[in-house]
Amino acid sequence: MEFLGTTQTASYCGPKTACGIGALPPVAPAPVIQECYQPYYLPGYRYLNSWRPSLSYKVSNAQTCPDEGATCRSALRPPTILPAVRSALFCRYSPHDWHQSNQLQIRAAEASRLWAGRLMGDSMRLMQDKDQLTRQMQEGTRRNLGQRLSDIGFWKSELSYELERLLNENHSLDAVKRRLECMAEELNCPLQVALECQYQREKRIGIDLVHDNVEKNLIQEVDLLKCCQEQMRKLAQRIDIQMRDNRDAQHALERDLEDKNSAEFIDGKCLNLRNTSDCISFFHGVEQIDGTISVPETWAKFSNDNIRHSQNMRANSVRLREEAQNLFDVLLDQMWKQFTNTNLAFNARIAEVTDVKNKLQTQLAKTLQEIFQTENTIMLLERSIMAKECPLKVAQTRLECRTRRPSVELCRDMPQLKLVNEVVTIDDTLQTLKLRLRETQDTLQLLVMTKCRLEHELAVKANTLCIDKEKCMGMRKTFPSTACLGTCP
Repeated sequence: MEFLGTTQTASYCGPKTACGIGALPPVAPAPVIQECYQPYYLPGYRYLNSWRPSLSYKVSNAQTCPDEGATCRSALRPPTILPAVRSALFCRYSPHDWHQSNQLQIRAAEASRLWAGRLMGDSMRLMQDKDQLTRQMQEGTRRNLGQRLSDIGFWKSELSYELERLLNENHSLDAVKRRLECMAEELNCPLQVALECQYQREKRIGIDLVHDNVEKNLIQEVDLLKCCQEQMRKLAQRIDIQMRDNRDAQHALERDLEDKNSAEFIDGKCLNLRNTSDCISFFHGVEQIDGTISVPETWAKFSNDNIRHSQNMRANSVRLREEAQNLFDVLLDQMWKQFTNTNLAFNARIAEVTDVKNKLQTQLAKTLQEIFQTENTIMLLERSIMAKECPLKVAQTRLECRTRRPSVELCRDMPQLKLVNEVVTIDDTLQTLKLRLRETQDTLQLLVMTKCRLEHELAVKANTLCIDKEKCMGMRKTFPSTACLGTCP
């Protein structure tokens, strides 16, 4: 019987050495058996047995009894301890280690409680100080925002007053400009007719876009009409420039006033914010971004400069309105003379273009007849080429069939030579006909290009006649009346 849980060195677990019992038969000689026990490893404890004694066992030969003369060998003894139990015996802590660990945990807990108590007291004092500082800073910020709103309201009133005065001045200056435009309106009609004739003649195509007598007379007519309006236009340009300057000053005032309104709205919203407001949120890092572009001094100077600039623009507008008087003088005789000369040049040019157009139409008719004959020739050549294709197919098919003759029957006989000669001759004939067809087609293309050029020239001449005879002369049938020049509606 084995006692589990004991070591192999126990005295009561050793083998019995009494071998004087004569009642038992002698034991047959047994071979020497040597075994090594492979230990069982728990997870994570595979390499913890490097310091342990060996667990293997060895069964050696038994000692021979001297009195019996017989050899007695001890039987094989199995291990007396299970593998899991033997491994657990080497993982135990001592009582001293257990007490020391408990004392260490107790001391650590007391130190943590003392540190937490001191930290809690310091935290309460820190929170009270920071709460008081935060309330003071919020009150100071609220007072600064209120003062800022007062400054914005003052500059808003100044900007609004100056903007109203500038708008009134702009309306007065615009009325003066309209009055000058009305005075020059009656002279714009003949000028627009001359300019329209120049514009229409710019639509001429190709070689007809020439600098002829008609164009020279139109340029002189335009210069004469512009001379009659020179002083009025100069004054109108000065007024227009001044109005642009006034609009720039107006836009500056409006932008400044709009910015003041936006700033007032934002600062008012910031003034009304409280710790219990719903629209507050975190914006981390916003205090590190400096997006300001002015200081209070430059901020006030910016609005003051806008107001002074607007006052200067109003003074210039008053001076221009005082200079606005009747500034037109028309040379009626010179204008009528130039109008007549231009019409005579138009009539001469129309007769010249009509003669050239008739000659081009004659050449176009002859070219069309030649194209018709060339197309017939091409059709005949194509039919001839198509007629040669079938004989060529027959000859080539015969040659291909004769290539399938067996063995010695593949003879270069007279039919073979004739077929080869026939194929070569027909192929040369086709090449010659195709060459002639290409030459005829090239000739046709040349004729077609000639026809296209003639048609293009006819279209150019027709376009020129349409511009000069119908559009330009249609506008120049009557000269505008000058009895109402200088009257404004």
